[in-house]
Amino acid sequence: MAGYDRVRHGGAAIQAVETAIRILEASGLFNAGVGSRIQLDGIKRMDAAIMEGHGLRAGAVAAIERVRHPITAARLVMEKTAHVLLVGPPATRFARHFNVELQSRSHRAARTRTATWGKRDLLTKKTLALFKAMRRQEQSNLETVGAVALDEQGTLAAGASTGGVAFMLPGRVGDTPLIGCGVYADNKAGAVSMTGVGEGIIRIGIAKEIADRLAAGVAPAVAVRLVLSKLVSRINGSAGALVLHPNGRLSIRHTTLRMAAGYWRGSGTPFVADDFRS
Repeated sequence: MAGYDRVRHGGAAIQAVETAIRILEASGLFNAGVGSRIQLDGIKRMDAAIMEGHGLRAGAVAAIERVRHPITAARLVMEKTAHVLLVGPPATRFARHFNVELQSRSHRAARTRTATWGKRDLLTKKTLALFKAMRRQEQSNLETVGAVALDEQGTLAAGASTGGVAFMLPGRVGDTPLIGCGVYADNKAGAVSMTGVGEGIIRIGIAKEIADRLAAGVAPAVAVRLVLSKLVSRINGSAGALVLHPNGRLSIRHTTLRMAAGYWRGSGTPFVADDFRS
């Protein structure tokens, strides 16, 4: 609702997307922002991307540290530089140059200690197998956060933010900060924000492929169903998508066990659910 309020009061779609994702990053309930996973070396590194569909402008950060709102850092890349993607320590320094809000050191230290102690027990085949089984049941509240929006000027925007996947090697980058994989927005096609296992999303280039199908006249529900089916049949991938058409038609679909998502059109009660597979 906070994101929609931006649009309702004349704000741009890009503002609505950033506002919505900032709330999710700050909640600690999702694998993004303060709730991001710790990597195997005990450090929290985060990815985010944002894109607007009028001028096809985009910004992204990968492996950024300490920042409370990576999505804001991504927007700064889009608006303050001639680049699209900044990575690693230079991305963190860039964000701090613009005085972005940081996560508390005490929070980071506590999460790091937890990761360090956990490695002693979890790095065994038996315990890892149990962890993966549990993660499949809990993944609805552990994954990437994202948003799509359409403003009164007809401009679309999409964004996403994540802390990666469990037991990822330091330096691993998923789909979220890769434009055309984790996010894409084009006023002549649609806006797409992805979640799921990034390696598969990258190999298919899902966000851009869905957008291309929308541009060719395929309905949002059909486009997302066809591309997610391709992901499963070709590489046994797993993902979920938020898809918004320039005419306002919305589709939410996933091949994951669950996907917490919701939408609001400005009237009635906002709709929220964790299963959009029908």
